Amino acid sequence: MPAAPLPSADPLVVLADRCVQCGLCLPACPTYGLDRLEAESPRGRIALARAWALDTIEATRPGDAHLDHCLGCRSCEAVCPAGVEYGALLVAAREQQRARRTPEWRTRAIEHLVARPRLLSLVLHFYGLAYRWLPASWRPLPPAPHRPSTSRPASLPGDSQVAIFVGCVADTYEASLRTALARCLSELHISVSEPPGQTCCGTLHAHGGNARQAEQLAARNRGAFTGADTVLTLASGCHDAVAQALDGTRTRTIDAIDYLAERAPSLHLRRCEERIALHLPCTQRNVVRSTPALRRLLAQVPGLTVIELDAGYGCCGAAGMQMLDDPERANRFREPLLQQLIQSKATRLLSANIGCRLHFAQASAVPVQHPIEFLAELLQPTVPDPEPSPSTPHRPA
Repeated sequence: MPAAPLPSADPLVVLADRCVQCGLCLPACPTYGLDRLEAESPRGRIALARAWALDTIEATRPGDAHLDHCLGCRSCEAVCPAGVEYGALLVAAREQQRARRTPEWRTRAIEHLVARPRLLSLVLHFYGLAYRWLPASWRPLPPAPHRPSTSRPASLPGDSQVAIFVGCVADTYEASLRTALARCLSELHISVSEPPGQTCCGTLHAHGGNARQAEQLAARNRGAFTGADTVLTLASGCHDAVAQALDGTRTRTIDAIDYLAERAPSLHLRRCEERIALHLPCTQRNVVRSTPALRRLLAQVPGLTVIELDAGYGCCGAAGMQMLDDPERANRFREPLLQQLIQSKATRLLSANIGCRLHFAQASAVPVQHPIEFLAELLQPTVPDPEPSPSTPHRPA
């Protein structure tokens, strides 16, 4: 009788060996739903990555393409009965893939840019200025909005120890959103800051197999948020990386939607007879899990009709770099959601992840916003009770 194989020391193999190959992840996987191929399923990719790690099969370009196609949505994690940590497995598999396959120049250029937010903001500024004259193939993102030259609070004012994580591309595209969040928190008498020194969360690098740079960015963010008790994230795709970077410190990382929902009764929102579409990003549903909090916040708006977009494959296809690397494939995931959006007759689209919003904004005829930006428009400032006037002494007639 042959001896049982010894346990592997490779962390990827250890993660892969938790998979019982039951196949319950297949119906949840967007890429399997699109292609109906086993190699485009989580189960197939786990088997492929494990075989590569053990050197039992040779890596090939078609095999690499199957790993490249994974959107990192982690919907499989949400339904896995064995508790397979697919997100960690994917990062490990792509790290090994990168060690044997040099990434394309465009991937390296984007990683370089997003790790330098000031340079990225400058590039996006000129991109916005030149947008109308660029050929369609050179316009992967909507034009960058004009950003008013206002200074940011660099210190933590008063007794507040609440800070906002800015990120990389969001530094340019989400300036109005951060203003909206500050306005909501001001109504709750909470001051916030945007500490200097923070940088990209590193998710894009980790998902590209560039673990070394992802760790460097995490270290910079740990240093930037020293002194903050709470860090609020606005992009669901950034949240997990920020939380991991600050894990082990005294700083709590929380989605801004969850943070507002905890204090929702103190927010006074005016009536809004509007029909809106709500997109729930994969990372919000499967990682951050702030979907119930968002539904509670929107339910506080009197008269509002909310249509949740659920058509298609369970992902919009943006997936960080994927909408830039393979726009044709990314658009196939987005198309059913766009058709549902048109049929809903909604006047705007809300989504809590910057990548998803940029992907939708490229093809949507209606405004695309973060939910907090929409809620800030509906704020009714609380009017303080007037101070009682001094009583007039009664004079007998």
